[in-house]
Amino acid sequence: MIRAVQLTKTYEMGRMRVHALRHINLEIGAGEMVSIMGPSGSGKSTFMNLIGCLDQPTSGEYWLDDTLTSKLNDNQLAEIRNEKIGFVFQQFNLLPRTSALRQVELPMLYNGSRNRRERAMEALAIVGLADRADHKPSELSGGQQQRVAIARSLVNHPVVLLADEPTGALDSRSGEEVMGIFQSLNAQGITVIIVTHEPDIAEHTHRIIRFRDGRLVADEAVAAPINAEEVLRSLPTEEEAEEDLEEAPA
Repeated sequence: MIRAVQLTKTYEMGRMRVHALRHINLEIGAGEMVSIMGPSGSGKSTFMNLIGCLDQPTSGEYWLDDTLTSKLNDNQLAEIRNEKIGFVFQQFNLLPRTSALRQVELPMLYNGSRNRRERAMEALAIVGLADRADHKPSELSGGQQQRVAIARSLVNHPVVLLADEPTGALDSRSGEEVMGIFQSLNAQGITVIIVTHEPDIAEHTHRIIRFRDGRLVADEAVAAPINAEEVLRSLPTEEEAEEDLEEAPA
């Protein structure tokens, strides 16, 4: 699904050259669920921008689903982003006065898709929010807002889902719910790639790739990935947590 060959990205800053990525060779197969880790400045965000076709490498090759994207023009890259890649970010990027249904319909407005409402409702159902279709972001919890963002990323049926710190702004239960959705989508064949600083989130994936100083320094299989559904069964529901808070002594 994804193949990087000597992928390099260099930024010119006046007389300085910043080597954000240095000769990355990496393959991620169709249907894998992978996490990318590394300290700030390690190159992981640059790598995500390249594999998401948001930027082009300085040198090297990037293949996505048998397409050599490093040779495409801006319009061709935009087409690939719209048709093959779904994006989820730490900040939900929802319009404050727009319903969940309309938020999810938005990507389809750009490509003239038909049956937008039906497809948006299907995506909301996948993330368990069909009954919240008319709610605005202010009427949703943080976890629900992130699930709307995930639904929005799914409506064009991407083959790859890229998530940048998707649980960073969420509590433990909401984070597990989001990871459960990613695991379910991956079980259906979608390739999922997650950038995270959280080791326990990375342990939900099948493979952890580590960057440092623009280099790929480790690529390790996860022997026993955490099952989000099993974790959720051990955590209190939102209602139970609220009851515990009400019963706690002042």
